[in-house]
Order: sequence, then structure tokens, then C-alpha cells
Amino acid sequence: MDKSHDILCIGSVLWDVIGRTDRSMRVGSDVPGRIVRVPGGVAMNIAMALARFGMVPDLLTAIGRDPAGAELIEAAKVRGIGTDHVYLSEDLPTDSYMAVEGANGLIAAIADAHSLERAGDKILRPLADGRLGTVNAPYEGPVALDGNLTTQLLREIAQSPLFAKADLRVAPASPGKAERLLPLLDHPRATLYVNLEEAGLLAQTQFETSAEAAKVLVEDRGAHRVLVTNGGKGASIAGNGEVLTQTPPEVLVARVTGAGDTFMAAHIAAEMRGADAADALTAALEAAAHYVSGDTPL
Repeated sequence: MDKSHDILCIGSVLWDVIGRTDRSMRVGSDVPGRIVRVPGGVAMNIAMALARFGMVPDLLTAIGRDPAGAELIEAAKVRGIGTDHVYLSEDLPTDSYMAVEGANGLIAAIADAHSLERAGDKILRPLADGRLGTVNAPYEGPVALDGNLTTQLLREIAQSPLFAKADLRVAPASPGKAERLLPLLDHPRATLYVNLEEAGLLAQTQFETSAEAAKVLVEDRGAHRVLVTNGGKGASIAGNGEVLTQTPPEVLVARVTGAGDTFMAAHIAAEMRGADAADALTAALEAAAHYVSGDTPL
């Protein structure tokens, strides 16, 4: 089996087209700013962050055999991210994401991840055909899994022997897709990374604090372990009968898209280095703060 990496990132890999301005915006605003095109998607954002933190990620995703896909593969390679196991489609275009961010946060976004959804379980073939694992010898390392996969595929992953020994780290793609993670909520080897709104959707209620949300998801909803963020307010981790809460550093916000993925990657990397619960949460919050302040390169 391939041992050239130390974590798999499964999910959305696409091009982000993001417009940013330092002015507050509302519906109908027309303001000056900057527009950038960068590699993105939840799985790709996590992989890029993991690479910055010294890990060697490998992608399982669907990318089109088109010019945009070729550029994306090259962009991953130059960032130290493995692409040998990517499903390359002849008939599906490379996915994309478009967002507008103002000084008052994310204004609007559209995610076109239809190719990933249509590819389905084809992206998981390396986990079954011997390249990364088999049913009888499943993959045993950490896996970062994102909610851009279909509910059906996430349900299959939750029950699949291919993931029976994996250390699953799971994140929704957005609040609109948070409920796709319900099949994985009580998975005995899954750690969920969600924000306060996503936690509320999973629990079908509303929470005031990250600590309350983390506690309810574990104690009442059967989650193995969860991390709940709440913007510049406290972030909490719950599991093993304990809830730990920390407050992130105060920074000026320059960008928001990808902050949650950076938090997740930093936490994974810290734990893989042997950090305890408190130190890993601190590392994740500090990394996310650096990212939203604009100090972390894309």
C-alpha cells in the first residue's frame, strides 16, 4: 500500500473565485475591492493548511480532465499535496466556488460541487483496491472528510469497513450542508469540527455558547468527540466526559473563507505531534487567528 503521505483529505477540491473589500456590504452593494482565484474546496483548504503545518496530505476527490483541472493538480503538487489517487473524469468539469466578502463578513457564496457529487464512490476506489487499503486491511491513518459529499455517500462511509480503523476528522462544507453529517454523528472514531450554527442544525436546536453546543452533541446526540467554534468568541472541545473552552486571540479580520478549515488542520497537526487537548486547541485558535488577519499566505 502507498505510504507516501500521513493523512488523506477526502472531498471538495476546486477553484475559489473570491471578491474581497474592506467596506461593509449589503444586498445590491457595488464597491471597489480585489478578486482572486485560488485553489479551494474544503478538502483542498485543509490539505494546504496541513502542508503548511508540516504534514504530507494526499487527496481523494474528483477533478475534470480540463485546463482548470490540470492547473489545479499542478497547484496541489507545488504545495506538497499528493494527487496520485485523484479520480480524473473525462466527462465532468472541474468544480468551482464563488464568494463575496466585506468588512462585515461573508456576504454571499455559491458552491458548484456537482462533479464531486456525481463522481460518488469512484473517489474512494483507492481505499478498496489495495492502493490505500482493502476491506480486510482497511486504511488506519487519519482522514479529513468534508461534507460536500452526498448524504448517501457519507452514510455509506459511516457504515463501511474501509473506514473501520481510520481516525475520522469530519467537517461540514457549510451550514447548508451540516445535516449531511448526521450519519457520522455517532461514529465511534469520528471527531466533528463545526461552528455554532452547524452544531445547532445537527442538534435541531439553537445554542448560545460553544461549550453548551459541544456538551449537548456529545452527551445527548451521541457524538464521540466534537469541536465547536463561535467566531471570535470561545471555542470548545467535548469528549471523554470533559468540555474544554478557550477564547481565540483578538485580530482584525481580513478574510473569512477557509478559516474553519485552517482551524481544523492546525488542530489535527498539533494532535499528530502529540499535543494534549488544551495545547492542540490553543494551536488551532492561534492558527485560525493568523489566517483571518491575513498573516497566513494562501
